[in-house]
Order: sequence, then C-alpha cells, then structure tokens
Amino acid sequence: MNRTTQLESSSPIVHVVDDDEAVLDSVSMLLDSIGLSNICYKNAQVFLDAYVEESFNKHNGCIMLDIRMPLISGIECQHRLETLGCCLPIIFVTGHGDVPTAVEAMKHGAMEFIQKPFREQQLIDALQKALQVNFNDQQKLKKIQQTQAKLASLTNRETQILEAIVSGKANKVIAIDLHLSQRTVEIHRAHVMDKMEVKSLAELVKVVIDASATN
Repeated sequence: MNRTTQLESSSPIVHVVDDDEAVLDSVSMLLDSIGLSNICYKNAQVFLDAYVEESFNKHNGCIMLDIRMPLISGIECQHRLETLGCCLPIIFVTGHGDVPTAVEAMKHGAMEFIQKPFREQQLIDALQKALQVNFNDQQKLKKIQQTQAKLASLTNRETQILEAIVSGKANKVIAIDLHLSQRTVEIHRAHVMDKMEVKSLAELVKVVIDASATN
C-alpha cells in the first residue's frame, strides 16, 4: 500500500510507516480530516525505497514510524535514515514500547515516543509539533543559504576584508596587513555591509558565523 495525492513539492507531508493496514487506514483518515497531507507505507523497506527517489520531498514534513515491523524495525529504519542524512523529525509509535528502546530512539533524535493505543489528539499534537520544528529548521536553512549566496557575491578583496573584520581586526590593522589605505578599507567595508544587507558589525559577524557553522 502506498497512498498519495498530487502534492506541491513545498507542501509538508506526514509519512506514516506501519505494517498494520488498519493503523494506516485510521491514521490516514485522521490526517485527511484535519488537512494534513500524508503518504502511507506498509513497511520500512517501502519507505526507504521511496526516500531515495529524487521525487521524494526530503525537506518538508515528518515521519510517523512504528517500532516493530518485519525485516526492518523502526529503530533500524531510523539508523538508515540517519546514514542517508535525513533531517525530517521522527515520531515513534508502538504497542510494544520499552524504556531501552525509547532511550535509543531519543538518543538518535526522535521527537516523540507514543504508546499504542494512543488518543487522536495526542498524535495530532505530536505531529503538529514535529511539523513546526521542521518548518523552523527549513527557515533557518533558507536564511543560511541566502547568506552563503551573498558571501559568494563578494570580490576577493571584499572577502579578505570580511575575514579580517570577523576576526576582530580594526580598519587600521587591516589596512597595514593588506597594504591598503585606511580609507580604501573603509570603502570596501561599506560595500561588504551593503552586499550582506546588515546594519551593524555585530549582525555581520553573527550571519557569517551562522553560515560557516553548516559547512
């Protein structure tokens, strides 16, 4: 079973992975009723196969993952997704949960660990929380990508001066190091501020550090 609707690539999608068809049916109906786009998978292998496809939306959404499934367990699926660089939040649901399993799932980044049978509102709250976290992460990533594009627009000289500014050097010191006049450094510094679209030195340093932290 693999249900899907025609979805825009930017739409958040809840990926529901469970070997119990009744669970897939009930969860899909619940999510449809509150307007959450969803795709159901009958086991972890089907989901992993879909994940590696180019058409899979790897950025917007979250995963609802059963723990006990044949061949590939939910925990093993989580580990494989981690290897693939998956950043979608994961919510585990299980009828056979235990503390060691929950601890292992959380250590590897799971957001929630829900016992079956669960209340509908409990699941909805967990999924909406996961989708909000995912949205916030994507907004941060978008901002970092915009900063990296601005950095790429700087000339070699502007990049040199930016690096010196971020390292805490004053204009006078930068001028000496680069064999430039202090006035020339000030002009380049103004160009850097304009291209980076910042209004203060503190803001400039922050956006550069945030962007470099992802490299």
